[in-house]
Amino acid sequence: MNLEEIEKLTIEYGEDRGITHCRRLFKLIEMIGCDLAYSEENLQYAVFLHDWGAYKKYIQAGVDHAFRSAQVAREEILPQTDLSAEAVSIILEAIELHDYRNKLPVVSNEALLLREADFLDFLGVIGVARELVRGGNNIQPALQQVKKRKEYIQDRFTLPAAKEIARQRIKEMDEFIRLLEQEGFGYL
Repeated sequence: MNLEEIEKLTIEYGEDRGITHCRRLFKLIEMIGCDLAYSEENLQYAVFLHDWGAYKKYIQAGVDHAFRSAQVAREEILPQTDLSAEAVSIILEAIELHDYRNKLPVVSNEALLLREADFLDFLGVIGVARELVRGGNNIQPALQQVKKRKEYIQDRFTLPAAKEIARQRIKEMDEFIRLLEQEGFGYL
């Protein structure tokens, strides 16, 4: 199985939200990773596979999606590639440690880039929009989740470019939330 096939499966299993999230991550990685040495191929595999455990085909109730994504990659997908054992190890580390709730340190640059890009995609107007879509008709709980996640990740960036993007996105996010609450007159 090659990257093109995995991309197609990401589109099939993750639908629009899955592939658009991956494409944003690729752009963010370009922006924050210019000073780091990393395998682009390994990172592409990790980006495409990192959320499969949250997709309908693979989700399991009560199982962390990052753990499940790594499990699917390890057992079903990566054995069908011609990747080296070292590459597989790097890909699995990146998948397992990408989630913002996981505070374990990363070892590889690939894991660092995926984690910080994924964090960034939860910030800014795009971060608010993602949560509002997930929240359906309930704006207030979605907004509370946005605020909680922002507080949890805002000080966890290590890469200088990621810190700067996060700073700008938090500023935009705070303004968006302020306007939303103002225009909602307390009825969100």
